Amino acid sequence: MKKRTSTRLVEILLLIVICAILQWCKTTSQTGGQIQDKLEIPAYTPASYKKHLVYQGYEAVQNEKMRIPEWVAYELTDQEVSGTNERSNHFRIDPNFKGAQADDNDYRNSGWDRGHMAPAADMKLTEQMMHESFYFTNICPQNHNLNSGDWKALEELVRDCANRYSRIYVTCGPIVTDKPLGTIGANQVTIPNAFYKVLLVQTAFGYESIGFIMENKAGHKPLSTYALTVNEVESRTGLDFFPALPDDIESRTESTYSLSVWGLK
Repeated sequence: MKKRTSTRLVEILLLIVICAILQWCKTTSQTGGQIQDKLEIPAYTPASYKKHLVYQGYEAVQNEKMRIPEWVAYELTDQEVSGTNERSNHFRIDPNFKGAQADDNDYRNSGWDRGHMAPAADMKLTEQMMHESFYFTNICPQNHNLNSGDWKALEELVRDCANRYSRIYVTCGPIVTDKPLGTIGANQVTIPNAFYKVLLVQTAFGYESIGFIMENKAGHKPLSTYALTVNEVESRTGLDFFPALPDDIESRTESTYSLSVWGLK
């Protein structure tokens, strides 16, 4: 009887130790940066989940009514930045989305660029990533001056930060107000009023985030003038970014930003 009791006691102590180790691992994963969930994916409703598209280089939710994405999100690593696949420049219908979407005829002679949300230059690691970045479910009507100017400069900033911090988490997309800029083409593709991009990196001191909103019009300003907290971008878009972060880290990270973290002045 005494031997059986001792064996049972050892089993209980062993179970307690295992539980403590598991709890420590969980805490460490949340505070030490080993968070397993996809940090770039915003919170979304069951309705939008049905339109959730997953590709090798990015994920997106399509707004079928507007024929543009609601959001596009991806993790970009320094390895992906150094990819060598050439730009395909072949825009195409997304075969994986069965609902209504834009096509090339909508943009032809419209005066609007086919603006990437997940840029082709971030999708150079594999041929498949490059191919999928040209689906119209990743494209919005965008002012040419913006597309080739400040929006492009922001995309280059993202790649610089991926190299600096090894990886960066990106969520971006259009902003459409109750007075959109109209539509283009037979499919009546909505022209967004503006575009947003929110960024998250992990530094030696913890997670850091920043947001940007750019009006869908011509103009040129320093990137720092577009900078906002992620909380401010959330209030404009109605989206909840980086929900996989523990609440205390998310609250701190999204309420402030430091230009120096992003190499901005």
